[in-house]
Amino acid sequence: MAQRELTPFPELIRKKRDGEQLSVLEIRDFVQGVKYKTIQEGQIGAMLMAIWQKGMLAEETLALTKEMMMSGEVMSWPSQWKGLVVDKHSTGGVGDKVSLVLAPALAACGCKVPMISGRGLAHTGGTLDKLESIPGLNVCQPGEQLQRILQEVGCCIVGQTENLVPADKVMYALRDATSTVDSLPLITGSIMSKKGAESLSALVLDVKFGKAALYQDLSSAKKLAQSLVSVGNSLGIHTGAVLSRMNCPIGRCVGNSLEVIESLECLKGRGPDDILELVTLLGGVLLLMTGCAASLEDGKKVIAGTLRNGKALEKFRNMMIGQGVAVQAAASLCSDNADYYSVLRRALHQTDLETECPGTVLDIDGVVIAKVLQRLGAGRSKVGQTINHSVGAELLVFLGQQVEKGQPWLRVHYETPALSAEQRVSLQRALTLGSADQLHTPPLVAEVIIP
Repeated sequence: MAQRELTPFPELIRKKRDGEQLSVLEIRDFVQGVKYKTIQEGQIGAMLMAIWQKGMLAEETLALTKEMMMSGEVMSWPSQWKGLVVDKHSTGGVGDKVSLVLAPALAACGCKVPMISGRGLAHTGGTLDKLESIPGLNVCQPGEQLQRILQEVGCCIVGQTENLVPADKVMYALRDATSTVDSLPLITGSIMSKKGAESLSALVLDVKFGKAALYQDLSSAKKLAQSLVSVGNSLGIHTGAVLSRMNCPIGRCVGNSLEVIESLECLKGRGPDDILELVTLLGGVLLLMTGCAASLEDGKKVIAGTLRNGKALEKFRNMMIGQGVAVQAAASLCSDNADYYSVLRRALHQTDLETECPGTVLDIDGVVIAKVLQRLGAGRSKVGQTINHSVGAELLVFLGQQVEKGQPWLRVHYETPALSAEQRVSLQRALTLGSADQLHTPPLVAEVIIP
């Protein structure tokens, strides 16, 4: 059979630059060129910029996602898991430790959760960084070990393997270098190619908007959510989305070790209301889509039940052990009155910031806190940089609370570098106080999209 002649790559760039539609075969040529390095980095960057400027039609975005997904290994699961393999993806936020609570809660409901997560860039750490603050926990698991942990425990949180969606790794790095990160088709392709390669039955997306999110407003976030949901369902994955606000930090803790502690408190039924709301809603959507719950409300109740009865906590303990944590350390972290710092590292220094006047807490700017913590070592400014898991901050007040002048409102955990006078001033600006009649707290969740 005669081999198909490839379209010259400059011609593909020109077509997209001029706003023309690329065919499935042309998109395949592009992705294969990225994978096999048969096209220059500068040409890939030019194509990414053309896509950023001109966009893609829904069928182009779906083709891009499929080709990226097929550029590497596609996972396969035992037939008896049919309909039970689920995952969740968040577009990210300050203090977002929902995955650490949700994965074991879903496993306690009989689901299989092969959660493939990432590391943080900017602000604070990603899900993998949080988990790596637990001594011994290994987020790099070969396929057969991942399957064994899923069989025995039901959930596993790991990093992306070399063979999973290799085309995305190249494109992701170049998107950062070419300022094309915020392109709707490119975000959709990156997220959904990885989720498609997991061979999921159902996926729920937590798409955030607000000051501390990629998209500031609800309408932009909704466009992304609809693109992700549309592509997911076209790939044969039951896909739903939750649109949630991201202004203040989620929960009371920001920073890797501190967020693990707060996650464990949630798994012991003692977590903050906002984390509980997100965990039960996202889990409820997944249970509804897989047919494990008759309604969304039933699904939310089942998830909440696993946090109250200790079954989710037990799954988390067994997941830690399965991923390399010593049995005694896992048991200690999961005990009812745990001394967390007997296992986790505590920062050498803690400093409390105090309120400068009396009033009602109107706002706590999560971005400001996260940026200071990044400079103190809790996050990265470039890929591969080491982070200090002990650095973080605890909120000592909540929205709507009446405070007096001189009341501690934020506890900063730090080592080297030390907390500077300039950083103290920045952090004080993160807190907005005023009169109670100025308080406006819209609901955490703006909308739920269920197919």
